[in-house]
Amino acid sequence: MERLGDRLEKAAIHAPGLEIRVVERCVSTNAVLLAESADHPVLLAAEEQTTGRGRHGRRWRSAPGAGATFSILRRMDCAPQALAGLSLAVGVAAARALRALGARQVALKWPNDLVVRGAKLGGILIETRQQGRALRAVVGIGINCRAARALGARLRRSVAALDELVRPAPERNAVIGAVARAVLTALEAWERSGLPAFAADWRALHAHEGRRLRLRLADGRIVSGIASGVAENGALRLRTRSGVREVTNARILSARCATGAA
Repeated sequence: MERLGDRLEKAAIHAPGLEIRVVERCVSTNAVLLAESADHPVLLAAEEQTTGRGRHGRRWRSAPGAGATFSILRRMDCAPQALAGLSLAVGVAAARALRALGARQVALKWPNDLVVRGAKLGGILIETRQQGRALRAVVGIGINCRAARALGARLRRSVAALDELVRPAPERNAVIGAVARAVLTALEAWERSGLPAFAADWRALHAHEGRRLRLRLADGRIVSGIASGVAENGALRLRTRSGVREVTNARILSARCATGAA
């Protein structure tokens, strides 16, 4: 298959504080780093993942050479339960970095998507491993950098790419470096303050804030309400007729402008 765009180069990814690695192909950058024993921060970027993963085990797809697909390994000085909602903080960091590169339309979709006018631009997957007393977090990020028309058809959903938002489009190495630097700073801030330090920014970037959402819960039930920020554990807060409800595991089915009472 013909590869698109620029090549990933270790020397061109500027992210102080991280050991940078670039590989041609791997099963998934998250899986590789989860198997690592390194106790220093590492960034692994891949031109292609053969079994890239998304939320709930879904496969992450991207055209070879058209995306920025990478993971960051870092030890976290906190208990595992303290990482609830970390994907929201990482989303804020990634969205801010992409906006600074010129993609000012980038927004967030709960709990772990980067979107542009409803189309998916990227995703975040965080996995952890306890190693003795150390908690090792792996933050996986995938961003569509070059438009690939076949991708949307395969996914059966709208997708966006940076080269549709910014002209000229930033090189993938620059995208990875900018997002990685922002994420590393966010992880440091998380250790100090947790989600409250990011809640206001997340709400400001939330594509569905104040909109009426319809969601399917993990047990199959359908709930609806008006999106009203997030709880300290990362749960989406819905304002319903019976009061505020916090949803932790659900899929958004639809979003529309809210009118009248919840």
